[in-house]
Amino acid sequence: MHVFAHGIVGRADLPIPEELFAAAAAGVLVVSFAALAALWSTPRLERWPERRLVALPAAADVLPGAIGVAAFCLCVYAGLAGTQEERDNLAPAAVYTAFWVGIPFASLLLGDIWRVLSPWRALGRGVGWSAARLAGGGLPAPLPYPERLGRFPAAAGVIAFGICELCWAAAKEPAPLAVLMLVYLVSMLVGMSLYGVEAWTRNADAFGVLFSCFARLAPLARSHGALVLRPPLVGATRLERVPGTAAVLLAGIGVTAFDGAAEGPLFNGLVPSLQAGFGAFGFGLGTALELGLVVGLIGVVALVAGIWALGIGGMPGRPGAELAHALIPILAAYVVAHYFSLLAYNGQELWPLLSDPLGDPADRFGRAGAEIDYGVVSATAIWYVQVGALVVGHVAALVLAHDRALVLYGSHRAATGSQLVMLVLMVCFTCLGLWLLSEANG
Repeated sequence: MHVFAHGIVGRADLPIPEELFAAAAAGVLVVSFAALAALWSTPRLERWPERRLVALPAAADVLPGAIGVAAFCLCVYAGLAGTQEERDNLAPAAVYTAFWVGIPFASLLLGDIWRVLSPWRALGRGVGWSAARLAGGGLPAPLPYPERLGRFPAAAGVIAFGICELCWAAAKEPAPLAVLMLVYLVSMLVGMSLYGVEAWTRNADAFGVLFSCFARLAPLARSHGALVLRPPLVGATRLERVPGTAAVLLAGIGVTAFDGAAEGPLFNGLVPSLQAGFGAFGFGLGTALELGLVVGLIGVVALVAGIWALGIGGMPGRPGAELAHALIPILAAYVVAHYFSLLAYNGQELWPLLSDPLGDPADRFGRAGAEIDYGVVSATAIWYVQVGALVVGHVAALVLAHDRALVLYGSHRAATGSQLVMLVLMVCFTCLGLWLLSEANG
């Protein structure tokens, strides 16, 4: 499933050495910082108006929700009733390619599509509407969502999904994956029944929170029942300052970074030691390996969080919550750089698997035997997309942080001084991303 989770670029394919790519990327960040310091003296993004395009009918919620429920049911059925060969069953490809990778990419262009596609949100809204009609509108009010809890449950959910994807072999098998999908659905339904659909999905649903962050970079958004147009990045400035929001973004960056590190020689050199350590406690080889991978994933997430904490700690007032939105383009950069080739290549498997979702075999759409065309994009083009995504994402983070600093510190001089630390932070994240790409591609 993850053979092409990273680009397949080898060092021989590159027109210039990787070290020059890194130096050029750092140079772009420094030039961008200087340009912001010289030319961007007043806040602009936070007050940018949105342009109303068209009113959205009620069907714009109902129809996508029905599609989401149907897709969820099909994947669960395929996982439980179909072949248990991972490559021949729809469920793993649908979850780990179409869902985990495809939704973020689509959200960057189209806005928060997961909000209307989410099967648990659609079911929660549908059940709530039906119950209210049957009870004559007399349903008790939901419990208030605990403010202290914030979005930390969503952050934990992102890490849990990373464990399923990268550390736990059984979670990629069709039947166990289908069971996990049902468990998550039940947990979402219980949470929504207690705290309300919107409060729960905006705070505790790992995917609802994470995917909505990608959507904040999109030029399209929904506002007051209408489709609106706005410049990219503007939506990120309106990210709610809810406890745990930065934790969700850092968890997403850390999981993606671990996916790169796990395929590199450095981490692979540590795996035998971790496996032996857990084996000494009586765990079998397979379980010991999985536990070692879990430790590695949590370690990478902690490393990413530590880099962010050090950077924020070096700024006046330690404005962590105020600058959390600057993490969104960093997360997007890591995801695009890391998963572009997966989507370009393995994404082609989705249509054949839809033709034969159970692997029984069948050919409902005449595409069951289609092969992946690896010529759709070249190895060198993949590398340029990866590097370009990292550079653009980190420059965008600098822009967001600088614009917010002008609001926080009140003067151009103070804001620029505070962003020296942010520049160092962006260089660190960019170099980490490039190193991960070189590790995976080496």
